Amino acid sequence: MRKTPVAGALLLILPLFIACSTAPVGPDETSFNLSFDTEGGLDEAVLAGQLLAFGSDRAGFFNVFVIQGNGSKQTQLTDVPGYNARPNWSHDGRKITFTACRVTDFSCEIYVMNADGSGQTNLTNNFSTEQMSVWSPDDRHIAFVSDRDGSPHIYVMNADGSNPIRLTNDGSVNLFPSWSPDGNKIAFRSDRDGNGEVYVMNVDGSMPTRLTTNLAEEYYPAWSPTGNRIAFVSNRDGNFEIYVMKPDGSLQTRVTHNPAFDADPAWAITVIK
Repeated sequence: MRKTPVAGALLLILPLFIACSTAPVGPDETSFNLSFDTEGGLDEAVLAGQLLAFGSDRAGFFNVFVIQGNGSKQTQLTDVPGYNARPNWSHDGRKITFTACRVTDFSCEIYVMNADGSGQTNLTNNFSTEQMSVWSPDDRHIAFVSDRDGSPHIYVMNADGSNPIRLTNDGSVNLFPSWSPDGNKIAFRSDRDGNGEVYVMNVDGSMPTRLTTNLAEEYYPAWSPTGNRIAFVSNRDGNFEIYVMKPDGSLQTRVTHNPAFDADPAWAITVIK
């Protein structure tokens, strides 16, 4: 895969993209220095069956851990200085993809590993910021964000890292890909129309359609497991709240109501009895 020289710093955008936080700083031509947002301790968590994968800086730098749903049997899966977080389970529960900013890579990359932490493999191998990786419903592909062509864009690659294809083609910032359950569409956040809005496109990048139309910031779309709703975050009412809408953008409804910062919506995928 082509490697592109990096001029200046790489920016890893954490889940609270709009919040003021300290982000990892990537390489320039001569050095590699990292700083991290340590508030909260936990990064994006993904539930697969009875296991919870999460990122934590409890060891002094971010690593990926798994823990049982009842809080027992915590296991550290990565043990590499730098930033290792934003885990996302494959739907068969056998693999975890995650973002890693490691000194040995000189950049932020998409990695995959087995559920027990073995077989950690760099999938992207690019001197750019690669992040926000999510599995397709059939586990054959991974969508992710990369700035290898300038501004951050949505890409899709095979699960082994081969054949990366750029899906968004404008000069805007495109983030937070979320697959529809049938695998035919990807929701994402883009500022192509002047501010952050939620869009949806076909899995080949065609027919990008704007779902939200608001002067506020809308971001972090999350497709429901049934495919009939998309959750997202907006500050249209004065502070950041969680909203839901239909996949065509209709019936946008606010579901949280408090002065706090509400973000990172995640739908339940199993019924707990």
